[in-house]
Amino acid sequence: MRVVLSTYGSRGDVEPLLGLAVRLRGLGADVRLCAPPDEEFAARSAALGVPLVPVGDAVRPLVTGAAPAPTDFPTRVARLTAASYEAVLGQAAAGGAVVATGLFPSAAGARAAAEQAGAGYVYAGLQPTVLPSPHHPPFRYPGRPAPPEGADNTKLWELDVESMNALFGGAVNAHRVSVGLPAVANVRDHVLTGRPWLATDPVLGPWLLPAELDVVQTGAWLLPDPRPLPAVLSAFLDAGEPPVYVGFGSMPMRGSEDVARLAVEQARAAGRRVVVGRGWAELSGGGGGDGATGVTGADGVDGADGSGSGAAADVPDDCFVVGEVNHQALFARVAAVVHHGGAGTTTAAALAGAPQLVVPQIVDQPYWAARVAELGIGAVHDTAVPTAGSVAAALRTVLAPRTRESAAAVAAGIRTDGAEVAARLLIDGGS
Repeated sequence: MRVVLSTYGSRGDVEPLLGLAVRLRGLGADVRLCAPPDEEFAARSAALGVPLVPVGDAVRPLVTGAAPAPTDFPTRVARLTAASYEAVLGQAAAGGAVVATGLFPSAAGARAAAEQAGAGYVYAGLQPTVLPSPHHPPFRYPGRPAPPEGADNTKLWELDVESMNALFGGAVNAHRVSVGLPAVANVRDHVLTGRPWLATDPVLGPWLLPAELDVVQTGAWLLPDPRPLPAVLSAFLDAGEPPVYVGFGSMPMRGSEDVARLAVEQARAAGRRVVVGRGWAELSGGGGGDGATGVTGADGVDGADGSGSGAAADVPDDCFVVGEVNHQALFARVAAVVHHGGAGTTTAAALAGAPQLVVPQIVDQPYWAARVAELGIGAVHDTAVPTAGSVAAALRTVLAPRTRESAAAVAAGIRTDGAEVAARLLIDGGS
């Protein structure tokens, strides 16, 4: 059976599909991943033996570079829809399946390709907030009219259809017509379908009932990571008490650098050692002073393979800077994780039983931050007004024994079979 997995986004969008791909291959499926051509995604796919079909431009330069002009939006929607369609259509097979997630135009292109190829189609949300529900509001798109005051979630989701049609409908339908498919009146619901999947853990990101959508919650699609931690990092961890990890993954942290710097400073002031994750924000400031974290010098561990020559001489003894490493292994050895609130990092920290300080930036990150606070497994810090006092207070909450106890209890209830559940549904035709 040929299964095509399609996405366009950052690591948090790509890695869950790799977790699903590994499970599908174990069940005998022929799997292809259509994803951005970033070097790190290609390397990870190759290491797992999953063929990667490039879609569009690399994501990292788009995220970390200058923001595109709003006037370019329709062109970018049309281009990404067409690129995803072409990539998926080139791999899909009649009687097979296409699973799509990531940016909406990418999923729209994948859905059109599945229709054209005669393959089954599944939309998979990686967070509950992407799916219409009376229990949470939709993401508000910049430039769209403000909703009426007092509108409830049901009304907001009705207005969301109008927003999605206005933003994406023209380009998506123009593409559909150009390839011989009919236009659709409601592009959002056509792409999401009436029975989408939700690839989140039921404890961390539950799908609340009642709701109109017939959502299939599989559990999070985790990719087991057997890679050992580099020797220099292991030696640092072994040399003292568990450190605080500070890293913001694929977020560029524009305008929020003070939070990273203050988190490092306040953790050290509290007598905690620190591991700084370089991420796409380049928090290590490699090759010189680093205004973002207050840590100077080169990375202790760098490169996609986690190799490195050891901590640089001008990095304080109580700090260590890392590039790409095994978060599953690292988070099991830290006192807390300070991060942006992406679905992948939140789940990895929760599974490791590590208390979390979440500094949410965009889209679904406020949702995950709220869940961390509601579950008592960490705290939330607003990026708007960071001060030494506010960050120190948040860290005290996160590092309190009761928070670690709650984190350990939640960790014990998190499912690790989500990718297996999804893979078997696809193989058995239960999509």
